[in-house]
Amino acid sequence: MNTSTVTMAYLSRLEPTAAYDKLAAVVSHNLEAFRLQIEHVSDRPKLERLHRLSSDLLPGYTHASCREFYRDPDLRNLIETKLAQAGRFARDRDVRLSMHPGQFCVIASANPSAAANGIAEFEYHAEVMALMGYGEGWHPHGAHINIHGGAKALGAEGIRSGLAHLSQTARNLITLENDEVSYGLDDLLPLVNDVPLVLDLHHHWIMSQGEYIEPDDPRIALIIESWRDVRPVSHVSVSREGLLPDQDIYALPDFRMLVASGIKPKDLRAHSDLMWNEAINDLVMRHLSWSDFEIEAKLKNIATEGLAHHLERRQTALLATG
Repeated sequence: MNTSTVTMAYLSRLEPTAAYDKLAAVVSHNLEAFRLQIEHVSDRPKLERLHRLSSDLLPGYTHASCREFYRDPDLRNLIETKLAQAGRFARDRDVRLSMHPGQFCVIASANPSAAANGIAEFEYHAEVMALMGYGEGWHPHGAHINIHGGAKALGAEGIRSGLAHLSQTARNLITLENDEVSYGLDDLLPLVNDVPLVLDLHHHWIMSQGEYIEPDDPRIALIIESWRDVRPVSHVSVSREGLLPDQDIYALPDFRMLVASGIKPKDLRAHSDLMWNEAINDLVMRHLSWSDFEIEAKLKNIATEGLAHHLERRQTALLATG
């Protein structure tokens, strides 16, 4: 189920026919991996039927050296047919899909070249989603492509300007996530009428230096409103297990106390392997009243199952005492 890739440097060393064959083989493998991934997720309980698709499906798609390869009718037909099938299967099985381009993919930058490259990269993701059947309407079936804000110097107006350069399909799929360095949640709130906001609980904890936002916080209502009647998605992760070996798993980590003990904030940013903190898992359970969640732990599949089992135990306990 793992996708593969090939570098542009490697392809450039091959004769055109060999380069095309190599690229086509990688693309064919990745399309099958997508199918298997969605099939696997579709067999999970309903709570776990979210899936983030890899960005490396079509290596070099926006690179000039591969442009002619991707115009080949046979390769194009393969891509269109397999993606359409995968999208139909995801919708039939109620699997919610997303994509998350790398951090270099920003739609607002003081560097015109970087901005153009970021928009081209985002449009590639939008085309993949459209070929899967998510090209019409506002975040259809909850599908979305999530990015960070980029350089803070441009502010909300810079992001609005970038949004204006996107195609309508891309504009209908984009979401924006708060980060730990440039755009915190409060920095993004002025954009609630322009783009859906993805709340990252861990990023917010870092950026705010220790705040755990609760579902009744007034900012949550603004996030919900930004999605325009589509159920929002949020992100969650925890600081690395080895960094906090003495942390009580039933208590929320105290950011200021941890920093005072000598732990650097940049080290707290790194994601754990699993969702090991029971108190944060309980926080996620409270937020499930309004949002779906993507788990950003390194061992995503195992972490997701572990968190789902935690929620099931908590719900069973609540029913027993209720």
